[in-house]
This record gives sequence, C-alpha cells and structure tokens, in this order.
Amino acid sequence: MDIGRKPLEEMQDSAPVDMLVQLFEARGWPCEFLGDEELSGEIQGAWTQYQIRAIWRQEDHVLQLLCMPDIRVPDARRRASYELLALVNEQLWLGHFDLWSNGNILLYRHGLMLGDDGLLSLPMAQSLVESAVSECDRFYPAFQFLMWGDKRPREALEAALVDPMGEA
Repeated sequence: MDIGRKPLEEMQDSAPVDMLVQLFEARGWPCEFLGDEELSGEIQGAWTQYQIRAIWRQEDHVLQLLCMPDIRVPDARRRASYELLALVNEQLWLGHFDLWSNGNILLYRHGLMLGDDGLLSLPMAQSLVESAVSECDRFYPAFQFLMWGDKRPREALEAALVDPMGEA
C-alpha cells in the first residue's frame, strides 16, 4: 500500500487493519500483513522495541491490539509475575497486561469496539497505538525490577512509578 503522497491529515476512515498499515507506513514503522485481518509491526519505545499485533474480528466489530515488550517470564518468576500483573492492571483505565501461556510472554492487550461500519479513524488508530506503547513504557521497568532486580512485586511497581524530581 503506497501512501507516500498522502499526508496523515488527509487519511479517511478505513478498515481497521488498513488504517493501521497507513499509520505505520506514514510513521516509518516496519509492518506486514499476516493475513487479511491481521497486522504485525514494530515500534521503538523508550525502553525497548515493541512488537505490535493487530487482529480485526469483523463478526464482532472488535479490533484487538497486542503490544509485546519481548519479556519472557522464567518459570521461577511466574507466580511473582502474576502478582505484579494484578498490581499493574489496577493502575490501568484501558487495556490490561497479561502473560501468554504459550512461551510465558508478557503482553499488553486492548480491544476496541468499532461501530457497525467497522471503520477506524486516524485519531482512534493513533490513540490506540500510542496508549499501548505508553503503558508498556510506563510499566516496563517494574517487570525488569521483578525479573532481574530481585524485587518483590509491590517493590518493583513502586520503584518503577517513582516520579523523578527536576531534569537531568
């Protein structure tokens, strides 16, 4: 899909996966179709590269977005990870973090219900992707503290949510 000549502001509401492809291409983020209704792409966050997957379920008018920060939870940290997931999810208004049982992969998941027309606007697409990356960036340190910093779940979350004072 070539949108190189079309500015973001001129994009019309489109089928969800098509709109996300346009957004990714306009921003220079790599992406590819995994099927007619599924997209995979990558976005550089503040801490790491995130894999983004979008899956459109036309029969339900639901677009599901997955954002994966490439954190695999070792079996020894699985129980503590579930506790941290519960604490983190209490902080979220939209979406949630989950641990995929296939491979113990940490992910952020958000479902967006679209109207009967099944179209996604550019502002909705941008908001969906930006909020997923923002939440992953916000809580990435907590999962790192838990996995590699030997902190307990509550300590990991508190350490990650400390607001820095001033500017560096």
